[in-house]
Amino acid sequence: MDIVSKIEALFQRRGALVYTGQRLERREAVSALEHALQCAQLAEWAHADNALVAAAFLHDLGQLMDAPAEAELQDDQHETRALVFLASGGFAADVLEPIRLHVQAKRFLVGSDPAYADSLSAASLHSLSLQGGRMNAEERLLFLAQPQAARALQLRRWDDLAKHPGKRTPPLGYYLDLLDGVLQDARQPSRVALA
Repeated sequence: MDIVSKIEALFQRRGALVYTGQRLERREAVSALEHALQCAQLAEWAHADNALVAAAFLHDLGQLMDAPAEAELQDDQHETRALVFLASGGFAADVLEPIRLHVQAKRFLVGSDPAYADSLSAASLHSLSLQGGRMNAEERLLFLAQPQAARALQLRRWDDLAKHPGKRTPPLGYYLDLLDGVLQDARQPSRVALA
């Protein structure tokens, strides 16, 4: 089974679940699959490259892994849990790094923009407390020094906006095809222009 088929199986098995934050008032309004589809759609609408659209689609995949089908989604370092799996399937840093950094991006934004925390959902605020809270000035500088920090910040904004029940999006298959294309592009050798 190839990596895209495995991703499809994860979404089919656990994509209907919602992140509850252990209390009903912290429940997100959309399922994991709805959230992934909306986030990818927002990335496309922003004219992001296909690798960043793929990262937007896959950013919470770690929440779907390593648990029984009916188990609640947990925010237990989900941003790193899927990285080895995705890398072994051929995804490159332009997909993996925004995923790895999207939680740090939330911490950065809370630390640098006083109004940002007010825009977060109850579930996202709850997970923020588990993820280390707002970054201090030194942590923010270290975050910005990472090569994919700007892309992670873009992904974070889409992540925050992708929570609308019943919103129409392309189907799962559309983004699975996009993932196939991203993997094909990653396998293409780089071309060097000769002067």
